Amino acid sequence: MSLTDGAIQRMFSMSGSSDDPSFLPSVQILHLKKIPQNGGADDRWKVVLSDGNRFLSGMCATQLNIKVNSGEIAQFGIINVNEFLVNTLPSGQKIVIVLRCELVQNPGSRIGNPVDITKAGNVGSAQAQPSGGVGGGAQPMYGKVESAGNPYGGSGGGSNPYGSRGNSGGMGMSGQGSSNPVIRTNASSQSFTPISGLNMYSNRWVIRAKITNKSEIRTWSNAKGEGSLFSVVVLDSSGTDVKCTFFKEAVDKFYNLLEEGRVYTFSGGRLKVANMQYNTCKSQFEITFDQNSEIHLQDDAEDIQESYDFVKIAALSEMEPSGFVDILAVVKHVSDPAVIVSKKSGKEMTKCELTIQDDSGADVRLTVWGDLAANAQTKFANLPIVAFKRARISDYGGRSLSGSGCSVNPTIPQANQLRQWWADNGSNTQARSLSSAGGGARGADPFEQRKTVSSIKEEQLGYNEKPDWLSFKATITFLKKDKAGDEGAWYTACFNSGDPCKNMFKATQTSDGFFHCDKCQQTNEKCVRRFIFSGTVADDTSTSWVSVFNEQAESMFNGVKADELYEKLAEGDRDSYDSTFAKASCTEWIIKCKVKQEHVGDESRVKTSIVSLTPIDYAAESRNLLAALGV
Repeated sequence: MSLTDGAIQRMFSMSGSSDDPSFLPSVQILHLKKIPQNGGADDRWKVVLSDGNRFLSGMCATQLNIKVNSGEIAQFGIINVNEFLVNTLPSGQKIVIVLRCELVQNPGSRIGNPVDITKAGNVGSAQAQPSGGVGGGAQPMYGKVESAGNPYGGSGGGSNPYGSRGNSGGMGMSGQGSSNPVIRTNASSQSFTPISGLNMYSNRWVIRAKITNKSEIRTWSNAKGEGSLFSVVVLDSSGTDVKCTFFKEAVDKFYNLLEEGRVYTFSGGRLKVANMQYNTCKSQFEITFDQNSEIHLQDDAEDIQESYDFVKIAALSEMEPSGFVDILAVVKHVSDPAVIVSKKSGKEMTKCELTIQDDSGADVRLTVWGDLAANAQTKFANLPIVAFKRARISDYGGRSLSGSGCSVNPTIPQANQLRQWWADNGSNTQARSLSSAGGGARGADPFEQRKTVSSIKEEQLGYNEKPDWLSFKATITFLKKDKAGDEGAWYTACFNSGDPCKNMFKATQTSDGFFHCDKCQQTNEKCVRRFIFSGTVADDTSTSWVSVFNEQAESMFNGVKADELYEKLAEGDRDSYDSTFAKASCTEWIIKCKVKQEHVGDESRVKTSIVSLTPIDYAAESRNLLAALGV
């Protein structure tokens, strides 16, 4: 197997294999040396590549460690380089980063008498020049890194081939944080690294991007300490966006100075591979900024425009869950914001559900969170056109979406076309709901998505792997207020209002009259009583048994709590207890239910549980009925 003639010369003059994907050189490994890393990081391997005439130093990417450790990549081996990058270090030296390669053979000895290309006489325009970014990209906006003993740059003689993070090296800025962190500049004379060109092997980059989304400040506290963070999503003129996170001191320095819709230059951040389970950006990386990073406000933002790849709502039913889509639609219904408690973190979260429709003949439920949810009633009022970027697809209750970054009434041609369709006749179109089975929302479904009580049996709801959800208008016809061997329609819950119980888990009364909770292993003198009972609801199509829990019972009883009724019974006032249930009977509600099959012993049964009760607004109900009749 022969080596590719002139391969090292050509690689030296390129920024990477992306310059010419058809260039797959065959080169020989002259030298391979392990460079141990501190802090448990993956080992790095220095490599010297040769084409028989010249050689060039470089590094193996960490994903090749398995091949090095197995002996597939070894000294004197001939490899085909399928993917590589060429980086210029702060010292001006160029190195090649081998990202992907495959072994051809190993002759066991050196081929030819190659010389160092950086010392060869005829390197022409490929002679190394100091540069920032990838292949002559952005110039650094911070102190110059001085090379001292380490051939790869960086301070001191440490083992990190990319330099250690000191007062002026590595990813950081100059050691002294600027007292005026955001500086207005003009970008006309400066070059920048595109977000799509960022990689783990380049640390001297500057990106210019627009903030398209900014989160609120969040705090954390654990065994390692406590702190705060916030994140932004930035988009550059290449159409690629990336998530950036600020921690602790950087929160204090930058949070109030960064605004959505403004353009900034960013430098001095640290790259890491993105966790795509929680990241909706196109970039495969995330960036972390600290208080020493530099951010400059830019004057001109017209060249950075949001780009979309819209998908029709009707097509969502054919797409896999957990994917991401861009959606353009009309917001035709906004539910009331609701506060829920996260099962994972135990923290309260605000959510709001939108029903959106486009001209594909379908609508879908889309959930927004946080500040966007809290302000949804105002932000999405008056049937606006909205463009959601990278909304997540879910199969929770049919098909549903979850999104954050959005633009209301965007000035794009597609929005104008959709607005005209809606004005002409789209508002009168009967849409097929992809979320008709309901989601996990607490609020009732829109009028057009309601079902009847008979739908539970007719559509065989509850027999799927996941619960089914539906809303209907019905009357409470019976409430089972007595339980055998108990004094009322409740259970005794743990008195601990904090984690992990939150007054929800059952507490058992002990022989000494105290209440013990198996969840938190605490025993308290008191307990909290929570409603739990069954009843029947009916409309003009059918009757169904339903389970009622504490929050829904309190809504049904106009805020009366189980502990209050317990005290009435303890005082011998049975009439107050009975009358509370009697007043709730024969009342009409918009009821949302969860339907799920449960297995009890050897038996299986479908259980219907009420998750929300909404009082009927008879004026709005009449308008909806007239609209449905076309009057």
